[in-house]
Amino acid sequence: MTDKDDSFLNAMQDVKPLKPVKKVSLDHRSVDQLTIEARQQAAQFSSSSKVADPLASAEVELLEANAVLAFQRPGVQHGVYRQLRLGKYAIEARLDLHRMSVEQSRMAVYQFIRDCIAHDIRCALITHGKGEGRATPALIKSHVAHWLPQITEVLAFHSAQKHHGGTGATYIMIKKSDRKRQENLEKHQRR
Repeated sequence: MTDKDDSFLNAMQDVKPLKPVKKVSLDHRSVDQLTIEARQQAAQFSSSSKVADPLASAEVELLEANAVLAFQRPGVQHGVYRQLRLGKYAIEARLDLHRMSVEQSRMAVYQFIRDCIAHDIRCALITHGKGEGRATPALIKSHVAHWLPQITEVLAFHSAQKHHGGTGATYIMIKKSDRKRQENLEKHQRR
């Protein structure tokens, strides 16, 4: 060692390493507040409750596990539907129906759509699963495909892209509220 090395070591003798400071706070929650609320409401629902079923529970045609769900009301522009189908719209709310019964799913879907309307959410995602390996595959999926067209505020829906769950999830386009429609009108009139 040289004199330079000794003097450096002597100068650094009292130095202590700095503790790292977190510069970014990561939010590890994987579900949003609307999904949590929908799950809580579904958990509180029991089949013995006196709540009227808002969606018809008629005989439902069972779909195949990998069937693609597709629905478009008249008047929905083809370009808008295409963007929905390709998953180009930001998903503003999510509902996960895994581990729910058909009755719980029915109430959860209905309440979820009502909450989306109340919060001016236009694009949502329902994860229903495929039901592969079950005695009755695609049971919840089949019911979701039956229920959604019954809700007039649902303009269109389509099975999700692979990165959002594929045929085990469905994108939903919800009608714009009167308030949002008025805001849009005012915004475009200013131009």
